[in-house]
Amino acid sequence: MWSALKNYSDSVLLIVRVSLGAIILWLHGWPKLAGGIGAWKSYAIKELHISFWPVFWGFLATFAQTVGCTLLILGLFFRPSALLLTLLMLFVAAADYTAGGVGRAAHAIELFLFFLCLLFVGPGRFSFDKG
Repeated sequence: MWSALKNYSDSVLLIVRVSLGAIILWLHGWPKLAGGIGAWKSYAIKELHISFWPVFWGFLATFAQTVGCTLLILGLFFRPSALLLTLLMLFVAAADYTAGGVGRAAHAIELFLFFLCLLFVGPGRFSFDKG
């Protein structure tokens, strides 16, 4: 019975890629990227706890979320995008952990583990990348 589920792994991987990528893009990536310099600086200082060149690091993080999730959804440059998002979530988890402990960092840790798994699993059959 359970072996029959293997037939749907590529379809489920597509659904997971598109749904989670779209949620992150919609809730986190695009609003911060479109917010401009003020939003980037605020994100870097308040969320990432970076005071050294906050506009640059805030832009880089929001750009990574926006472009990384877009490429993840498409399955284009999938593994580099997954790696970029994995590293970003590791950094966010570390910043959240130092600011408020495991409770505050839980969401970032979960996303870190998810993107790490995607890095190893790959995009599946339904993607523009085939590797």
